[in-house]
Amino acid sequence: MKDIRYEELANRLLTYSIKIQKGENILIEIIGEQGIPLAKELIKKAEELGARPYFNIINYEVLREFLKNADEEQIKMYAKHDKARMEDMDAYIGIRATENDAELNGISKEVMELYNKYYTIPVHFEQRVKHTKWCILRYPNKSMAQKSKMSTEEFEGFFFRVCNLDYEKMSKAMGKLKELMNKTHKVHIIGKGTDLSFSIKGIPAEKYAGTFNIPDGEVATAPVKNSVNGYITYNTETNYNGIVFHNIRFEFENGKIIKATADKEKELNEILDTDEGARYIGEFAIGINPYIEKPIGDTLFDEKIKGSFHFTPRR
Repeated sequence: MKDIRYEELANRLLTYSIKIQKGENILIEIIGEQGIPLAKELIKKAEELGARPYFNIINYEVLREFLKNADEEQIKMYAKHDKARMEDMDAYIGIRATENDAELNGISKEVMELYNKYYTIPVHFEQRVKHTKWCILRYPNKSMAQKSKMSTEEFEGFFFRVCNLDYEKMSKAMGKLKELMNKTHKVHIIGKGTDLSFSIKGIPAEKYAGTFNIPDGEVATAPVKNSVNGYITYNTETNYNGIVFHNIRFEFENGKIIKATADKEKELNEILDTDEGARYIGEFAIGINPYIEKPIGDTLFDEKIKGSFHFTPRR
């Protein structure tokens, strides 16, 4: 029996999230073959709406093999062709359906830096983010269910409740929080292992309600660069380039992270030393998704937990 939840999600992504128009080119990119059922629904619906869909499938096991011994020239060539395709697109939907989030673990730090610099930044941050209408989401596979400590059926129910909610209605309800944040000059947060103060004066707050990420639900701004002082202890895990971090704690002085500790302290500080801006905060946001009530180990979900906030270094 056909699962109409996929049809509903495909329709929401195309007509609300990216507002696809007749004649537009859209790239549907699947990371992991398990996302193919949703990709098929997106292609079918895009054609019904008069758009021109294209697709790309990325397998992380193959990508890992490529990256093991890749040099700068190979990565640049790989990026060159994907960037050219992205330049032809008006819209993009990315489906993350990997079976193993840690598939790229073990690739050297130097190679991952080359990959981020010469592939991820030009193809996605410079071209896709700046020049297409885009939205990214996960896929409810067994891997995500296991990570979330749920049965597959239970996780699928959770996933579709979160992803198929009425984001247009949510966006309207977020207006008062946005207004409050825009009137706020100073923020002081006190909690277990946390005493943090900073200014958000003059930095406009934005609503995120299903137009870039699914699931969604946050109102975000950023601290004035040199205003952050105190310390914060994070109570959820986070994943960066395949490395999972727990018990992260930052100490700030005049905006800069002057001390960073975690279970993988060396790796954390290597990330923060990537460039001059990495030890400063790029986002302060409050999560408000009513169906996300606890962390599941995936940032795309965890940063939307109702009643939560996140405080994110620049990347």
